[in-house]
Amino acid sequence: MSEAARIQLLTPRLANQIAAGEVVERPASVAKELLENSLDAGAKRIDVEVEQGGIKLLRVRDDGGGIAPDDLPLALARHATSKIRELEDLERVLSLGFRGEALASISSVARLTLTSRRRGAPQAWQVEAEGRDMATRVQPAAHPDGTTVEVRDLFFNTPARRKFLRAEKTEFDHLQEVIRRLALTHFEVGFHLRHNGKGVLALHPAGDEISRARRVASVCGPAFLEQALPIDIERNGLRLWGWVGLPTFSRSQADLQYFYVNGRMVRDKLVAHAVRQAYRDVLYNGRHPAFVLFLEIDPAVVDVNVHPTKHEVRFRDSRMVHDFLYGTLHRALADVRPEDQLAAPATLRGEAPISGLAAGEFAGQNEMALAAHVPSAPVEASRWQPTLGGQSVGGGGGGYRPPPPANGQPQAELQGAYREFFAPLTEAAPPTLPQGQGDVPPLGYALAQLKGVYILAENAQGLVLVDMHAAHERITYERLKSAMASEGLRGQPLLVPESIALSQREGDCAEEHADWFARLGFELQRLGPETLAIRQIPALLKQAEASQLVRDVLSDLLEFGSSDRIQAHLNELLATMACHGAVRANRRLTVPEMNALLRDMEQTERSGQCNHGRPTWTQLGMDDLDKLFLRGR
Repeated sequence: MSEAARIQLLTPRLANQIAAGEVVERPASVAKELLENSLDAGAKRIDVEVEQGGIKLLRVRDDGGGIAPDDLPLALARHATSKIRELEDLERVLSLGFRGEALASISSVARLTLTSRRRGAPQAWQVEAEGRDMATRVQPAAHPDGTTVEVRDLFFNTPARRKFLRAEKTEFDHLQEVIRRLALTHFEVGFHLRHNGKGVLALHPAGDEISRARRVASVCGPAFLEQALPIDIERNGLRLWGWVGLPTFSRSQADLQYFYVNGRMVRDKLVAHAVRQAYRDVLYNGRHPAFVLFLEIDPAVVDVNVHPTKHEVRFRDSRMVHDFLYGTLHRALADVRPEDQLAAPATLRGEAPISGLAAGEFAGQNEMALAAHVPSAPVEASRWQPTLGGQSVGGGGGGYRPPPPANGQPQAELQGAYREFFAPLTEAAPPTLPQGQGDVPPLGYALAQLKGVYILAENAQGLVLVDMHAAHERITYERLKSAMASEGLRGQPLLVPESIALSQREGDCAEEHADWFARLGFELQRLGPETLAIRQIPALLKQAEASQLVRDVLSDLLEFGSSDRIQAHLNELLATMACHGAVRANRRLTVPEMNALLRDMEQTERSGQCNHGRPTWTQLGMDDLDKLFLRGR
């Protein structure tokens, strides 16, 4: 063996620079580590001063507990920390930083000065380190209670890494985003940011609900809070609180999504999957939801020591967490009614956020839970007839018949309650409601129909415009889903069973969830270790590619512990049926029919969006109308 191939210990400098490659990517990552140390030290005010986007200078000053003089040199050593002492501490991590690598890694690629004074100490002490030999120098200094860390000339000794940095504005934007993320979860701390001598950000401590809402508005923008739903729900040792944006406030990119686990900002694919499922039925294709959510969970059941940057976590019971997140958000979004969208932000009015049943306090409502609660006997068809003003009418919100059967085959799926949605709407006028200002329903009363497409209505705020096809499409779709959940899914045996080849792990998963597949209308049989036969599929999905659907579902079950693909395919079919059955453009509606549609919208879940995620109605207030006509100028 040659001398160059012999095993040897890395030098401290080289080892620290390798570690810096994991922790220090840009000035923003340096700021993240320093700010987390300040927060762990109990700081109530943090000042950040930046020059040239943090490349030339990054100074973080706090009023925390400080560091003892004898501990200053050790603070810059690798794997040295005051936050972890025993193995049990690592199993219940409560601090933001605990690996003991950040300061050592930073000092290996920059010129670092740390000055600190403990509360009650006669004077402060200072330690310096540069990225050459890692030697430290300790000397007295003048400093108030707390700690200041000054990082200069980032990557001065590693020019290859310095070339990967972007323009000054780009680097500063990343750094500013780090401060905003931490400010959203530490409301009790004040954050102040200066760039090139100019004040950029000043967030004062927020001690009450209204102050917290104002901080959220300052970080995420006032438009987010105006169209956000406050939630606070606790169940089975889990608590989820924060703000979720209404579907009407969707984004073209996932740039307004903040999710925290025990105060730690994380990006987790399990969380992203649960949120995507909850918004799936109300979000327009290609759009992303906006939210600021905080999950509180027992630290013993979540592993934060998964990634050096601590952006990822691992849950011990990922299935329970996924179902809790999906169920809570799904129910909260479903319960949004027109009156909620017309109201001002609840938190700014001092009202309590939605909780309990209104926020989704119920068993996990993913597809597996829904299948387990399907009644064995269908409900009576009369249950699904809409009500207008408390009186039952014989129809489903419009005098429209379903489309003719495809290929001459009867629509065997439209039985029982399904047929009621396409029955003619009665021509009887709905009960006359009092027209007093306080008794006007949220969507008001119909005035006229515009071009056979839009309904014009007047409510307490002003003018309401309703897309009648989109609105009736959502109403019909929600009733079809309710009827399917109550009447169950009928299976259709295949004349020739379809055999699919898969891995033994997938086959074991199919056997484990055989009862669940059966409740959804599938019949699967294990023919061998790596072979599965599909003998029956849901009647509504007889046109679907069964083998690919089963493979995708098994993949989800192995990855997330649950799957909604079957429900998604069923919902797509029901949405198509609802679209064909909904009122068409240029169909003249009577005033009673228009009012009936408005009342149905006020009672229907997710009525603010059609099946494709487009808005179904919009409000033009008196202020908006006055602006159009320049009134008051």
